[in-house]
Amino acid sequence: MQKSTVAGVIFLLSSMSVNAQTKKAPIRYPESKRNSQTDVYFGKTVEDPYRWLEDDRSDDTKKWVEYQNIVTNAFLAKIPFRKDIKARLKELWNYEKFTAPFKEGDFTYYYRNNGLQNQYVLYRQEEGEKAHVFLDPNRFSPDGTSSLQGIEFTKDGSFAAYQVSDGGSDWRRVFILETKNMKLLDDTLLDVKFSGLAWYKNEGFYYSSYDKPKGSELSEMTQIHKLYYHKKGTPQSDDKLIFGGEQTPRRYVGASVTEDQKYLIITAANATYGNELYIKDLTVPNSPIKPIITGFENEHNVVYEENDILWIETNLGAPNRRLVMADASNPQTDSWRDVIPETKFPLNVSTCGKKLFAHYLKDAVAEVVQYNLEGKLENTVQLPGLGTVSGFSGKQDENETYYTFTSYLYPPTIFKYTLGDHKSEEYKKSNVNFNPAEYESKQIFYTSKDGTKVPMIITNKKGLKLDGKNPTMLYGYGGFNISMTPSFSVSNLVFMEAGGIYCVANIRGGGEYGDNWHVAGTKMQKQNVFNDFIAAAEYLIKENYTSKEYLAISGGSNGGLLVGACMTQRPDLFKVCFPAVGVLDMLRYNKFTAGAGWAFDYGTAQDNKEMFDYLYKYSPVHNVKEGTCYPATMVITGDHDDRVVPAHSFKFAAALQNAQKCDNPTLIRIETNAGHGAGKPTDMLIAEQADKWAFMFYNMGLEYNGSVPVNKEEKK
Repeated sequence: MQKSTVAGVIFLLSSMSVNAQTKKAPIRYPESKRNSQTDVYFGKTVEDPYRWLEDDRSDDTKKWVEYQNIVTNAFLAKIPFRKDIKARLKELWNYEKFTAPFKEGDFTYYYRNNGLQNQYVLYRQEEGEKAHVFLDPNRFSPDGTSSLQGIEFTKDGSFAAYQVSDGGSDWRRVFILETKNMKLLDDTLLDVKFSGLAWYKNEGFYYSSYDKPKGSELSEMTQIHKLYYHKKGTPQSDDKLIFGGEQTPRRYVGASVTEDQKYLIITAANATYGNELYIKDLTVPNSPIKPIITGFENEHNVVYEENDILWIETNLGAPNRRLVMADASNPQTDSWRDVIPETKFPLNVSTCGKKLFAHYLKDAVAEVVQYNLEGKLENTVQLPGLGTVSGFSGKQDENETYYTFTSYLYPPTIFKYTLGDHKSEEYKKSNVNFNPAEYESKQIFYTSKDGTKVPMIITNKKGLKLDGKNPTMLYGYGGFNISMTPSFSVSNLVFMEAGGIYCVANIRGGGEYGDNWHVAGTKMQKQNVFNDFIAAAEYLIKENYTSKEYLAISGGSNGGLLVGACMTQRPDLFKVCFPAVGVLDMLRYNKFTAGAGWAFDYGTAQDNKEMFDYLYKYSPVHNVKEGTCYPATMVITGDHDDRVVPAHSFKFAAALQNAQKCDNPTLIRIETNAGHGAGKPTDMLIAEQADKWAFMFYNMGLEYNGSVPVNKEEKK
């Protein structure tokens, strides 16, 4: 591929204009200089020529970002139907949306979006009165890039503390509001990261953060988390350190206060898997913090407390998890007794009205069972179909709760559930313009390389011809015990109504079948994840759903790693690739922000030679080979991503552009004033999705007409 210096960008734009109707127009990428940086791992020298792109504050990096976006935007601007896709997305997106209501004090609260608002607005309603705006995040910033990232109320609802993220950053500001008169208190907290907010009475709350980095706050490592107590009406500088810091260094520390205000529960971890539990009696002045369980081999979570009894969800001795009871005065593991034993399906527990709701995952779809506090089965909730459910939570004195159900063909719908008679009734139905009768969604099981059966859900318009010519998007994640469960997406609807097939593979590394499924895709078994995804692609081709000329893959974060690894291992298998906010440099991921906490899933290049060799073998940045024809690729990231720093994507894009042998574009789309994804405004989401579908169709030689894909060559 031809390269250009920054000065050559003007020529680039004119040359692309001349060749507006052909995707084979020469692309002159901005120069990505190659430095002589090397590192030595266990005697092996590894080149890292694009190390300079890790410096997010340097002028060179800023110029590189600016001109990469010029190139990408110029390419996308020449796609004739890009505007049509965006217009259709906007049209379908523009419907009223709600979240399930929740009660705080004398009020009921819920979030609402009137259709195209950048951020959801928080409303509140007193019984018998009309709802009104309580908090409007659209007023936080002129461009809608500041977002509300959590709000917590005191037990009586008289005060609320809420977090604001600017530009998608994980660093937050915390504001305190007196809810009756909507008065903001003066004691705003700054530089709060990876934190909940746990009120103690009306006096103050617990929160967590790191020391502010001395260098770049978007990329510098954050290692030692600290739990503080903030007393309302006092400056942040007076906040008291409760746990963590140099005395008990932990990478992640969180806290909650039991509903009766008796106990502080502390969780502490060094990785994204495995945590300790601690308890402090708040009724006794200066009481010590006592361990419930230490060590990081398992996961534990206190889901409920009443009359000094703790209900703890744990995977100790139960890979699919169980619920146990323990006396708060003697909560060690030898006193635990089962309330809900482990089954063959992964368990997650929520509570409301002194009832337990067991959420089970059966082949990636939800089942919910109601128990009493002693573990007696009371009801299996009749859900609308096979899909995903969230909710079934509330306070101890409530007799009704709400849940939201969705699937690939079922727009999110809110139901009210009465605990006593176990009745569900529709509360808020989605108004999206969609007829599910025109579509079908089915689950299949395919065989991976080592013989493992893996589920995949395939969704498309009815009447699909299995002729190998259907544009197909294969999506996956495969990590951190996170399950990919069915959910409705307007963006996917735009793709499917145009004849596309949307597929989600429930590959190893996720939590679809519990901890064993997760662990089978970690460290020295990470290749299983890529093999599962590649096998999904091969299945779709073998069964004639599509062919490699019409197959795209997409994934974000750990899913961005998935796409990067698969396209470098099998560049022949895919036509279009979208690695988004991906972990792509596996030798240095642990050097930035909270990356070291991902070591349970990945291992690190510093662990030992065997682990280094394994990571080096699949690390996408290190496995881009010159002279290879890579699929048409649009790397996607945000310049404020301080979760997976954009340097991963920068280095991968630079390597692809340098190595690309054929005319397939290898672009990078860098959203400015955007982070890892949370809080991204609606207009950004629509623009990004429109660009993805436009890029995909265009590079498959298809045109978008709103209903069926048309091959440009065949049309001629």
